Amino acid sequence: MNIVLLYGGKSGEHEISLLSCAAIARNMNPRNSVKLVSITKDGRWYLEEDKMLEELRKNPEASLSIHPIEKRRVSIVPGGGREKAFSVADYYIPCDVAFPVLHGSFGEDGTVQGLLEIAGVPYVGCGVLASALAMDKETAKILWQAAGLPVVPYVSITRADVNDSVRYDMKVEEAISKLGFPLFVKPCAVGSSNGASRATNERQLSVALLDAFQWDNKVLIEKAINAREIECSVTGNSVTCSPDKPETALSVYGPGEIMPTHTFYDYSAKYTDPNGASLAIPADIPGQQAAEIRELALKAYSAINASGFSRVDFFMDRDTGKLYINEINSIPGFTNISMFPKLCASTGLDFSTLTDLLCAEAQARFQARATLRTSR
Repeated sequence: MNIVLLYGGKSGEHEISLLSCAAIARNMNPRNSVKLVSITKDGRWYLEEDKMLEELRKNPEASLSIHPIEKRRVSIVPGGGREKAFSVADYYIPCDVAFPVLHGSFGEDGTVQGLLEIAGVPYVGCGVLASALAMDKETAKILWQAAGLPVVPYVSITRADVNDSVRYDMKVEEAISKLGFPLFVKPCAVGSSNGASRATNERQLSVALLDAFQWDNKVLIEKAINAREIECSVTGNSVTCSPDKPETALSVYGPGEIMPTHTFYDYSAKYTDPNGASLAIPADIPGQQAAEIRELALKAYSAINASGFSRVDFFMDRDTGKLYINEINSIPGFTNISMFPKLCASTGLDFSTLTDLLCAEAQARFQARATLRTSR
């Protein structure tokens, strides 16, 4: 199988993408032909030389980087299909499956997925709609609430509210009166806790909002829950799963628990502080409640029409035991120490077999879509 791995991208999670993609490249089944396509922080695409992949596989200390060599610049050809979608100079990169390892904006939000749909290439992960829904935390909450699923109480503030001082003050007052301190403030469609912070008074809330609006034009203010952070991994296609194609079956793995040593599970705890958090797999949760969490994970996944894979994150209130769906990540961290692959591995699905499963699901979803009529 010819697989094109996409990494880097225009995102605050660019560096995390390099780590995730390196782990995937190292662990892919060697029978596959893998090509690395890097994306710079300003959005230019380049085909990397095979020697970088070779070095990754033989040297555990090697890392991915980006080499913006113009003669290796990649263009996407609308309708190019598996043979001609990826164009480099005077030749094409064969691609049976594209694997976007692009966290955050311009990679996890439906933009790249739409580009690959137009190019006519199967790709790993959620489709355009599900990717966009998963990325927009408020819209995901609205759908989950409509499906009767529990979410953390919140107030949303937009740039338009900021531009109207009276309306902005009313929104902030609503959040304080409705939710009470402490509060969490986070950009609506940004990952890895970029721009997220905790506020315990009005001054901290003003600073937190100022920071969050540097990352997004819509910001959520949420009630701070004294919570345990619980996560499940999910694979399969919630829309077209079929017993004839086991790779499309919905499967849930976990739950596991994140135990941060910081005030909350911020960017540093996730990626830069080696002692920022520990993982418990499985989580120390009674069997009946663990089953409830797995069922909620499947419902949250299905409510946004997810496919491929995602990680569903929960808060469990330490005081009441109540569960809340926090968010869903359609391209979660994928390093050897990330929760998503570790949860899968805990049930016997090793890293290499997992990537094979995801590529097979991508092809099955592409085939199912290809049978639909697009004209009379």
